[in-house]
Amino acid sequence: MFGSTVLEVAIGLAFCYGTLALVVTTLQEALAATFRLRAGMLHDAIKRMLNDPHFDGAARLLYAHPLANPRAGAHDPEAPLPAKLWPSYIEPANFAIALVDAIRGGHGSLEADIAAIPDPQLRRTLQTLYQQAGGDLQRFQAALAGWFESAMERLSGVYKRRQMLISFLVSLLLTILFNIDSIQLFQTLWQHPAMAAHITTVPDGLDADVMAQLWVLPIGWQVFPPVLDANFALQASGWLVTASTTLFGAPFWFDILQRAINLRGTGAKPAPINVEQAMAPAPLPVQLTAAGRAGDGVTVVVASQP
Repeated sequence: MFGSTVLEVAIGLAFCYGTLALVVTTLQEALAATFRLRAGMLHDAIKRMLNDPHFDGAARLLYAHPLANPRAGAHDPEAPLPAKLWPSYIEPANFAIALVDAIRGGHGSLEADIAAIPDPQLRRTLQTLYQQAGGDLQRFQAALAGWFESAMERLSGVYKRRQMLISFLVSLLLTILFNIDSIQLFQTLWQHPAMAAHITTVPDGLDADVMAQLWVLPIGWQVFPPVLDANFALQASGWLVTASTTLFGAPFWFDILQRAINLRGTGAKPAPINVEQAMAPAPLPVQLTAAGRAGDGVTVVVASQP
């Protein structure tokens, strides 16, 4: 009974946390696409790389290049580039080619074009990379691509941390809205483990069946608004615990759910086998013969092997 209760509690919690994390991920991707978060962060990162905070120098020329931004081909290069035309990703090799093409001028050579760049920070950076490349164009483009990849790795770390914060805030909002209290959920499932017995498969996505199974669990408001007392402090703690679980991601909780379901469906283990006894030879058959003694009336049974 104890093991069964623990499994049902684990299944119920993992199903709830995994479904919530899946909902949060869906909303988070929708927000990122709506507000173009990736494109905006890439735009800011390139402006910092090229030291073009006003977007009127090298960064603007780069964004106007079709290799870096194919969507800007039909746009007037003299007009400001709208945010909806910003790319969300730029290939490092294309960045290098587009940047070299953007800084070229009428000075006769690439080295002279780099020396004519008005911004001292960008000029020094490109001169250093050009000198390390030994004046070779392909090596210089490879150095530019490596510089861009290093900047994108730092940008990816910043984006992931920002997305984790957004994920936590969205999860906390949903947790409060639907009153998903981990402490109450655990207590209810521990007292009534049969509530999670209907969960037998890991959901592939959000559908009506998944949401129906979710609402069977003790989720939702019984009394609203809540009373601000000691119980509310415990309830708020449960909200924070629930919101924190989404940071692990839906695959983590669905993997735990799958393992718990498989463990619940496993039957009793067979008894251990004694290897020495199993390998021992079978005993020989015994034949019984009887011989009588007439003198004392006693019958003697003799066992013999063939």
